[in-house]
Amino acid sequence: MPVSNGAAIWENWLDKAVEESATTAKRAARLPFLWTHAQRVKKGCTPSEVVYEEDRLKLLHYKSENTVPGATPLVFVFALVNRPYILDLKEGKSVVSHFVDKGFDTYLIDWGVPTDADRQLALDDYINGYLLNVVNYVRERTGADKVNLLGYCMGGTMSSMFTALHPNLVKNLVLMAAGIDFSTRDGLLNLWSDANNFDVDKFVNAFGNCPAEFLQSAFLMLKPVANLLEKPINFYEKMGDPDFVDDFYTMEGWLNDNVPVAGETYREFVKYLYQQNRLVKGTMPIGRHIVNLHNITCPVLNIMATKDDLVPCGQSLPFNDLVSSTDRKTIQFPAGHIGLAVGGKSQKELWPNVADWLMQRSSVPAKTEA
Repeated sequence: MPVSNGAAIWENWLDKAVEESATTAKRAARLPFLWTHAQRVKKGCTPSEVVYEEDRLKLLHYKSENTVPGATPLVFVFALVNRPYILDLKEGKSVVSHFVDKGFDTYLIDWGVPTDADRQLALDDYINGYLLNVVNYVRERTGADKVNLLGYCMGGTMSSMFTALHPNLVKNLVLMAAGIDFSTRDGLLNLWSDANNFDVDKFVNAFGNCPAEFLQSAFLMLKPVANLLEKPINFYEKMGDPDFVDDFYTMEGWLNDNVPVAGETYREFVKYLYQQNRLVKGTMPIGRHIVNLHNITCPVLNIMATKDDLVPCGQSLPFNDLVSSTDRKTIQFPAGHIGLAVGGKSQKELWPNVADWLMQRSSVPAKTEA
């Protein structure tokens, strides 16, 4: 009896070993395909053209044949630390497409890659310089008095500052996982950037611009097990699924497409926001100006991700109580920081409703001719 059991165990183990070897061989056979596929990952899916350039900045305009006449144009404002095409990643995972399909005249800012010569660029240069120039260009191009702003992450923080400084230029403000109140210690970034742990002045003085590699390492270490262990194992197990491989390469291509941040801007963001929390206190300096969020009176939609490790909801929630707007809404959606943009649930349930919310506040009745 023991001999039979031993033989059965041996045969079972042998069958599994043969099966695993065959699976491994199939995976190995796909390596040439995987390499080729990785080389042709696209960046963005909605047809667009560059309509404005200034220094490193490029403004993309999304082509559409169903733009609603008289509707307020929409400008997407992304963060400075990654490429903006996460908002138009691929078909079925594009935030931009929902607004283009809805009829918005839609634009997206690509801040470009700062060089060593740009290390002195401050938040004032981005907000009262580049962003103001983009808004005025779109107003002139479309004939609109105001624009809609949709700011993601750091771009949302900057959009809130811009709206507070130029309330007469913004019709509606949509924030997406935007840090506002940095007093919370829910996120690791808040702990790492604490003044007791991080001397931002010495860092910027030593490096000039904040290196892309430094930022990438910080993002990876927010979830080290998931990013450095679980992710490659999951890819190995699912590398035979073409749809999974396409999504994986597209997403990884963006995640690793980091850019440096201009030194003075990084210094101000860390010192004035993460370490001193000046935006909430009403003492945030932008050039010669002080940002007062109470100056914001336009309709506000504040969108947060409940599983966000980068910008916890506690950083975004206070915003609606700091503005003077009477039309203000908060959405806490079950997603992560990136899933808020590209997740399947977000694409099906969140963004169609956001596009509807914005269009209801953007349409302008046709003028009656005398």
